[in-house]
Amino acid sequence: MLLRLFLPFILFLLSGCVLPRIVVLDDILSQEEHLKLGISYEEKNEYDLAIREYQSALEHFPIAHLYLANTYFLCKEYVLSEKHYKEAIRRLPENPRPYNNLAWLYFTQRIKLDEAETLARKAIKLAPPGEAGVYLDTLEKIQDL
Repeated sequence: MLLRLFLPFILFLLSGCVLPRIVVLDDILSQEEHLKLGISYEEKNEYDLAIREYQSALEHFPIAHLYLANTYFLCKEYVLSEKHYKEAIRRLPENPRPYNNLAWLYFTQRIKLDEAETLARKAIKLAPPGEAGVYLDTLEKIQDL
């Protein structure tokens, strides 16, 4: 009698193994789309959303470390900003922007000023012809302290 009551329930459970299933992808955006979306959010001052999108793009786009560091800087999350500037320098050693921006972070915090000067000089050295102006400005401000 008990088996007769539970048999339909057991058959119902077993039939679930053969029913079609809906598969939901974890992420429908490419990492490039996450990067672009992060830039869009940052332009709108929606920093929490920008950070989330940049984090999603880190694996394939090292430049996302620079964008993430810049956003953390704007949020006054200086430890995280420094961490990502250093990672951007490590992964993009020929790009002058992370060197300059890390120098600027140190300048604004009035810390590691010798290192800041070295970083600014490196940014100037790496800058394409005619594009060193902003990096020279950073260096001058550090030297004026």
